[in-house]
Amino acid sequence: MKQLVLDLGTDQAHSLDTFEVGQNAEVAQLMRQFAARTSREHFAYLWGELAAGKSHLLKALASTERARYISPFSIESEFMYSPDVDLYLLDDCEKLSPLAQIDAFALFNEIRANKAYMVCSGAVPPAVLPVREDLRTRMGWGLIYQIHGLTDDEKIAALTQAATTRGLTLSPGVLPYLLSHFRRDMRSLSTMLDSLDLYSLETQRPITLPLLRELLQAEAKE
Repeated sequence: MKQLVLDLGTDQAHSLDTFEVGQNAEVAQLMRQFAARTSREHFAYLWGELAAGKSHLLKALASTERARYISPFSIESEFMYSPDVDLYLLDDCEKLSPLAQIDAFALFNEIRANKAYMVCSGAVPPAVLPVREDLRTRMGWGLIYQIHGLTDDEKIAALTQAATTRGLTLSPGVLPYLLSHFRRDMRSLSTMLDSLDLYSLETQRPITLPLLRELLQAEAKE
């Protein structure tokens, strides 16, 4: 069998349209307002478990004009306010170093003074973030939303829709088995769906449980 290496490290394009909303309809609407710079609130903080979709939303907003994505490991200049940028996206705030926290604090003040916009994300609510108190307070300035991950039924529905869009026919049991035996975040699941499509074409075989098991075994050996 020809083994396919799953490139799960490749940063795929992010957009608000490809965000699986699930229980996050209100925050998805708010993010569209931030994208259009029409939100009454200029600050928002998103928190939730790993792979819930926080970074997806921030990177989607970063694709709009005059926006800047900032990771906790970005260089100092990325934390500096610029009149050419009116939307700042600060991701993974719980990972900010002491020095980056100082830079982020200054950036918050500049953004507020210039009526720009900012969306931050973290693993926990602002009140319990492991950062300096004055920065923690600023992260709670605006709206705070918990991002809820998709349920298994919602993941299956989303993957079924994606398969239909691609013109794929999946045998019964393929998606439940995939959820039980593979990484559970939607990015990895979507990548596996692409790999199944490719492997099905290469082998001229339908997408069935045996085909999926072969591909999972190949991925486990890499």
